[in-house]
Amino acid sequence: MSEGIHTGFDEQQYPYINKGLEGIVAFSTSKSFIDGQKGELIYSGYLIDTLAENATFEEVCFLLWNDRLPNAEELESLKKLLIEHRSLPQPVLDYIKTTDKSAEPMAVLRTAVSMLADFDDTHGKFDDTLFEGQAIDITAKIPTIIAAFDRARKDKDIVAPLDEGSTAFNFLYMLNGEKPGEQAEKTMDLCLILHAEHGMNASTFTCRTICATQADMYSAVTGAIGALKGPLHGGANTAVMNTLLELDKDPDTADAVEFTKKKLANKEKISGFGHRVYKTFDPRARLLQTMSKDLSEETGHQQLYEWSMDMLNTMKSEKDIDPNVDFFSATVYYSIGIEPDLYTCIFTMSRVSGWTGHFMEQAANNRLIRPRALYVGEKGLEWTPVEER
Repeated sequence: MSEGIHTGFDEQQYPYINKGLEGIVAFSTSKSFIDGQKGELIYSGYLIDTLAENATFEEVCFLLWNDRLPNAEELESLKKLLIEHRSLPQPVLDYIKTTDKSAEPMAVLRTAVSMLADFDDTHGKFDDTLFEGQAIDITAKIPTIIAAFDRARKDKDIVAPLDEGSTAFNFLYMLNGEKPGEQAEKTMDLCLILHAEHGMNASTFTCRTICATQADMYSAVTGAIGALKGPLHGGANTAVMNTLLELDKDPDTADAVEFTKKKLANKEKISGFGHRVYKTFDPRARLLQTMSKDLSEETGHQQLYEWSMDMLNTMKSEKDIDPNVDFFSATVYYSIGIEPDLYTCIFTMSRVSGWTGHFMEQAANNRLIRPRALYVGEKGLEWTPVEER
């Protein structure tokens, strides 16, 4: 429909604006459902607790791309394809090696993912028969990009991906240069499952908006990464970890309760608490809390977990606010040796499965996304020559 054709709706008379589109339903989806009152999260029919207990990240990828779980043959095929697509084109590796070592990891990841489009055999063609292959390619390569940059900026040799093992196993191997233990792999895999999909958040909305123009999947994922990079969306778990490390500067005198109360008194934002949708404990945070406790005991980071619990209890008693997924994921990542500034990249490594699932869903029943804006400026101003302004 032409923008000049009106169908009875007058944008100049529109009575109100929903800031942040709060409460506006823009799409229907089968990818995930959030019950904010109950604290439930569902991926394509399955409660997150069920998936956390039983699934692998690869199974979740298939689920979000196909709205059903794979059979044994399909799962094996997907695993093989993900392994085959792990290696990066040489120009992308060269960029990672030569870019500024002090660059933000998310900025490097955004650029590298955008470059991948140049080496896509389908040339980013907007064709539903190609979408899952493109999704596999991007999902397989993002862990390699993250690990390669982290090693390059530390002047370490970049570790080539393995031709075996899960996404979680291979990522930790490329990051650390040695094969991870069973518990570390299981922890990483669970983190990927918990972050894979979460409704119509800013980055998912961005992905679908770009898809709606019939731009390629690489463009849509690059845009989604740009949205996730913002501190009001991704990055909260990095802020949580930095807060805990601030306490750790003087652990003998640190008091997380007083620290939290002081920040509240100064009206400072405390990352990792509250959520736009959940009105109770984020179900992902519950699963991560258990993991955080177990890992902190294994790795000698009990103090970080204890400070986390002090902050949690203080926020609950003072403000009646529960933690979100970012709060405990911070200490989980830290305990398995991941640098805090990589946390949002790990988020991306997981969420790309949900983004690409939404891309396919949008493309299957597409309509260009074109909301209206309420004009609040002046009208009919008189022109003043430049010499008289």
